[in-house]
Amino acid sequence: MNQKLPPSLLLSLIFPLFVLAPTAECHEARSALVRRVGVRGGADTQADTSAGEQRLRFGRKPGEFKILQVADMHYADGKETGCLDVFPDMIPTCSDLNTTAFIYRVISAEDPDFVVFTGDNIFGLDSKDAEKSLDAAFEPAVALKLPWAAVLGNHDQEGTLSRQGVMQHIVGMSHTLSQLNPPRAEIDGFGNYNLEIAGAEGSELANKSVLNLYFLDSGDYSTVPLIPGYGWIKPSQQVWFQKTSSRLQKQYTAGDSRKTGPAPGLAYFHIPLPEYSVFDATNITGVKQEGISSASINSGFFATMVEAGDVKAVFTGHDHVNDFCGKLAGVQLCYAGGFGYHAYGKAGWPRRARVVSAFLEKAANGEWGGVKSIKTWKRLDDELLSTIDAQVLWSKGSTGGRRQKSDAPDIQGV
Repeated sequence: MNQKLPPSLLLSLIFPLFVLAPTAECHEARSALVRRVGVRGGADTQADTSAGEQRLRFGRKPGEFKILQVADMHYADGKETGCLDVFPDMIPTCSDLNTTAFIYRVISAEDPDFVVFTGDNIFGLDSKDAEKSLDAAFEPAVALKLPWAAVLGNHDQEGTLSRQGVMQHIVGMSHTLSQLNPPRAEIDGFGNYNLEIAGAEGSELANKSVLNLYFLDSGDYSTVPLIPGYGWIKPSQQVWFQKTSSRLQKQYTAGDSRKTGPAPGLAYFHIPLPEYSVFDATNITGVKQEGISSASINSGFFATMVEAGDVKAVFTGHDHVNDFCGKLAGVQLCYAGGFGYHAYGKAGWPRRARVVSAFLEKAANGEWGGVKSIKTWKRLDDELLSTIDAQVLWSKGSTGGRRQKSDAPDIQGV
């Protein structure tokens, strides 16, 4: 989203260990984390390698798959790039390196199976070299050999690379599952693709996707002269989504009359939908501290998802000091909250990341089945890496729940 300058919108707490440039102490901590997380992949973890492609699956943690969402890093030139909306005593030492340090901290705390970056990964206008900025922004996921994926925001292409060039660079990076676009598809934007998460190894669903992830390019700015403001998800993208959702639902239920509904899906893109505007403090978990900066027209993608029936939650960024989830027509619409330090925020309101965990159901014979529930919470970049707002987004056989909490989540499936 555009850099907002009002002093009321500005952010963050960083603490001494992580306010430093990557000195020997910081590199040593990173090396220890690399050793702890280890090399990922293989049939016994969450990813299989087959025909040169990595396949995500449940299994590294029994019955659980955890996704870390990082929104709005606004990365530029590392230690040369200052922070916005932090307390005055942080300004001399705060830079993009604080963003990098936070990524390492939250990965260490959560040990996710997969990381999703939801746009404005770099702030192109302030970046001297977009390729170097992208490499630095995604460096923690690459260094830790974590599977990761990204979509574009409205600022990524404002530097030395075009929008297509940014996505092509991302696709060429190590350990990413990002894709430029579906093969042989005529589709608007760059970075429209889906990923399938297979069931537990050895179960009846080992070769089926039990959780589907949709990634879409929500655009940057309107290219229609009479329509001002931000971009939107176009008809060609919605047609691709409908066909993909239909195919995945048929594959999931094929040959098993016991499956009466689709595998749940999650959607990730940058710019929030106009429907986010229906929420206020009375019907959300989290906070709404600024207006909803959606496109000025409604392209109908929310209705498309509701009609498809499999998407249970949508995750966006763009509005940095909103971090809420609200449910509309059975779909949870969620913000991650701003992550990066070279991005507007609110001083004293810590930068944050959103975590989503899906849990499998377990039969009486001990075999893992399909997804039983999906939970979420947020991690704050404060001294304790606090966990807040744990809630159930969706559970099988129910419409999901809303629970306001500030303590650590119960990591067991519901």
